[in-house]
Amino acid sequence: MPHLENMVLCRESQVSTLQSLFGERHHFSFPSIFIYGHTASGKTYVTQTLLKTLELPHVFVNCVECFTLRLLLEQILNKLNRFSSSEDRCSTQITCDTFNDFVHLFKQVTKAKSLKDQTVYIVLDKAEYLRDLEANILPGFLRLQELTDRNVTVILLSEIVWEKFRPNTGCFEPFVLYFPDYSIGNLQKILSHDHPPEYSADFYAAYINILLGVFYTVCRDLNELRHLAVLNFPKYCEPVVKGEANDRDTRKLWRNIEPHLKKAMQTVYLREISSSQWEKLQKDDTDPGQLKGLSAYTHVELPYYSKFILIAAYLASYNPARTDKRFFLKHHGKIKKTNFLKKHEKTSNHLLGPKLFPLDRLLAILYSIVDSRVAPTANIFSQITSLVTLQLLTLVGHDDQLDGPKYKCTVSLDFIRAVARTVNFDIIKYLYDFL
Repeated sequence: MPHLENMVLCRESQVSTLQSLFGERHHFSFPSIFIYGHTASGKTYVTQTLLKTLELPHVFVNCVECFTLRLLLEQILNKLNRFSSSEDRCSTQITCDTFNDFVHLFKQVTKAKSLKDQTVYIVLDKAEYLRDLEANILPGFLRLQELTDRNVTVILLSEIVWEKFRPNTGCFEPFVLYFPDYSIGNLQKILSHDHPPEYSADFYAAYINILLGVFYTVCRDLNELRHLAVLNFPKYCEPVVKGEANDRDTRKLWRNIEPHLKKAMQTVYLREISSSQWEKLQKDDTDPGQLKGLSAYTHVELPYYSKFILIAAYLASYNPARTDKRFFLKHHGKIKKTNFLKKHEKTSNHLLGPKLFPLDRLLAILYSIVDSRVAPTANIFSQITSLVTLQLLTLVGHDDQLDGPKYKCTVSLDFIRAVARTVNFDIIKYLYDFL
């Protein structure tokens, strides 16, 4: 289907699998399908686009919005009622309190001619929230085709693996489909597809290549990258608009956009300011810290050890791990000095953005920079959690990973300098890029 291929990029395998599962409109489909993958991997978009393009009867429900069982069941039934009822009858709202009532009402709703010989699809987005409801809900949806004796398929969309869902009893195993993260080539293709009509595809593709070269190491989220691409593109093509360069002078265009991408790493990517404030910043060439309302973190008074934890997190985010021995070990031995830098070290770490680091590295740096002896008590770990809650640190890993949680620091160097001054700590001499 060429039209569908143009609408859904870089997901040919998943689209082909889903089309095979759906089959013809009158065929019985698989009772339940479990689709999982990270944020912005195309799960919701591909599923909705496929169902709409094939014109299959379906209802789409977000489990975050339907935070109680009654809201969830009633929304499914009322949306299905619009397919099977006339306009007059659609005004009546169906009420449902239990899953047993839902099965009975579902049979009545799907008796209509418009749904009689077709597969009905129920799509539950953010399905991990079903685990917080009653114990019979998830097994009930997985066996809905069997319980109702109707041609119905339940599609669960989630960011976590099926093993975290599986109930202890009454479980019918769904068909599991994985959506992997987009590769850098996939992101290049998808973002380049959004090029403005007034510019050539090659010109916009060159801009996307530069953008991904800066942000790909710290951000794989397609929605974030698309937002960054739209905001920074006017600054990239500014020399072309002014007649100072042509669209093939990539070197001059890069020099013009580089400082603004560095600002974007500290502001827009972290959502500290709105898009309108960012446009004003670019137009007036204002320093990010001068914008009113920016970095509300500066008004937060941190506990004593939290300041050192934040400093340690910044050092772990922006310094290579191989420099820890040099900076934080008293008797590290002789280190040979070289007069050249490797190719991958020529780019400033502050331009590339914060890197992930494990908890044990954070604690090791913390113990090295604090004057007094610090024990790894519950108080220290609670302060780390508080910094995550304040969004000064980002928790990227979670307990499901074998290598444990990982963090990264999300504040700017200016903020760290201000924190370091309150504890008389010289941050600059510990930063690899400033030596």
